[in-house]
Amino acid sequence: MSWETVIGLEIHAQLATESKIFSGAPTRYGAEPNTQACLVDLGYPGVLPVLNRGAVVMAVKFGLAVGAAIAPRSVFARKNYFYPDLPKGYQISQYELPIVTGGSLEIVTDDGEVRRIGLTRAHLEEDAGKSMHEGFERLTGIDLNRAGTPLLEIVSEPELRSAKEAAAYMKAMHTLVRYLGICDGNMQEGSFRCDANVSVRRAGDEKLGTRTELKNLNSFRFLERAINFEVERQIEVLEDGGSVVQETRLYDAERDETRPMRTKEEANDYRYFPDPDLLPVEIDEALVETVRQTLPELPDAKRRRLGEQYGVKADDAVVLAGTPALADYFEAVAAAGGSDGQAVANWVLGELSAALNRDGLDITASRIEPAGLAQLLDRIADGTLSGKLAKQVFEAMWAGEGDADAVIEAKGLKQITDSGEIQRIVEDVLAANPEQVEQYRGGKTQVIGFFVGQVMKATKGKANPGEVNRLLKAALDAE
Repeated sequence: MSWETVIGLEIHAQLATESKIFSGAPTRYGAEPNTQACLVDLGYPGVLPVLNRGAVVMAVKFGLAVGAAIAPRSVFARKNYFYPDLPKGYQISQYELPIVTGGSLEIVTDDGEVRRIGLTRAHLEEDAGKSMHEGFERLTGIDLNRAGTPLLEIVSEPELRSAKEAAAYMKAMHTLVRYLGICDGNMQEGSFRCDANVSVRRAGDEKLGTRTELKNLNSFRFLERAINFEVERQIEVLEDGGSVVQETRLYDAERDETRPMRTKEEANDYRYFPDPDLLPVEIDEALVETVRQTLPELPDAKRRRLGEQYGVKADDAVVLAGTPALADYFEAVAAAGGSDGQAVANWVLGELSAALNRDGLDITASRIEPAGLAQLLDRIADGTLSGKLAKQVFEAMWAGEGDADAVIEAKGLKQITDSGEIQRIVEDVLAANPEQVEQYRGGKTQVIGFFVGQVMKATKGKANPGEVNRLLKAALDAE
């Protein structure tokens, strides 16, 4: 019998506030250990937490972006557990009354299908510190700089059905929080990470299988690999007659496997109760409307618009909409020239992106302005340049040798479009290669590629390829 995979993700997005969620300590990454932790973060007796309003505004902004309900009243709770990097002995989180409930996010699957994934909730909480094992012989170091850093935990419904869908969802969420400016999305620094709840069930079953939780996945590739391994492991256990144990597991990227970390706790194990040091969070409609006015065009809306307005293919629209600056550059090129949208997308995602990656540059630091790329594409459209010549011109522009017209003039790269001139070269090539002419007329039509190459060589790549093919075929087919 076949199996169905059921996946739900819990994404932790570090909010881009200057200070922590319940203290004035800074949140800058990379400081010396324990230099950005104040008495509140360290859990000293007698200190009191004070809620960071910026974190609340960012949570509201997220909720509005995903079409969720914003709770007019939400409550912070204490999640009690012991771990060395949690000096208070509890984490301040939200449990029964989160700030954001419901909502959804669209993903685009590999076959171009658009799926809407439901969200259960998003709640505010503080991060814990970090255990450090390297450089300590038989000891563990504790860095509490992260303790108290504001997080938004975003919980999806168990509606994802494959590792690829889970990765697509995580990418879409990554794009969204960066669009909103509420998280920098830096996975290497731990600003955006994910836990995956994974289970399998027989195809057609309504009841969910026992799930395992894969902790702290900080790359799209690792998420896919961890889920695929875990799905295969669970199926193997069940087909051998065993039972899946509800537990938390870690993914080992070097061995490409998951392994047990601890038995999965239930909510009652944490003894949640409202934090007596924090008042309920009350959000009025005026604040919600103020935040609503700050929402940018969202990635899903931009993806759809790029397809409809410019005729861009769905997968290209996803990539363009994935980075606001990239989408802005694309639209600036399209507005400055006469080329169709797909041609612009091909160059922005092709030659331009390759040059940026090669030189380690962001799109905002492109060495070719949108108007310059638009001019280059116009010279392709009007027949001045072939695609091959255009790439040479692009490299010269990238190297700072001038705009497209200046490079074409200086290097003599203008495409030969005069049919009479091309015709004479075609006749010379055919006369010089009678054996290949006979092969073509004998049915070996693929030899036309040889003739095209000879003509292009004779013209130093400047002949219009379409005209070359047309004139060659006419001459070879003539008896």
